[in-house]
Amino acid sequence: MTVDPAVLKELGNLRTRLPELSGSVLATTDGMVVAHDAHGIEPDSIAALAAAHLALARRFAHAVNHGDLRESVVECDGGYITSYTAGPNALLTLVTTRNANLAMVHLEARRAVRRLVKSLVLQAPAPARPDIPSQAAPLARRTPMATLQSTIRGR
Repeated sequence: MTVDPAVLKELGNLRTRLPELSGSVLATTDGMVVAHDAHGIEPDSIAALAAAHLALARRFAHAVNHGDLRESVVECDGGYITSYTAGPNALLTLVTTRNANLAMVHLEARRAVRRLVKSLVLQAPAPARPDIPSQAAPLARRTPMATLQSTIRGR
């Protein structure tokens, strides 16, 4: 995938505006790196973990009827990991030090997401064609082990 230079420029500008920024990763919601400005941080791992975190956070939001997820914050001893949805198919994840002003991180990231969504064009799935058999059905929803009968769980 060719990355739009405007996307890379936006990630670079984020680093300029947020000196406490350790790295930024723009990824698809299925965990593939679109672009990154991450030095010393493995962007592929961040993208995969952010996508998994996004999926779980979306489930939380819907479980409490709070609508669509916009962003998520993880606070650690060493700093913050913030993720922001960037349209329906992408997310921006920022890793900052603990000295970061979280309000400023949010402000700059939200602005960057608005600009990124305008220049980000991810490939949409090809429309179904009647002359080609459809692919396998999607996987069934997983059921947490604790909700299964004990005979099924092996207890």
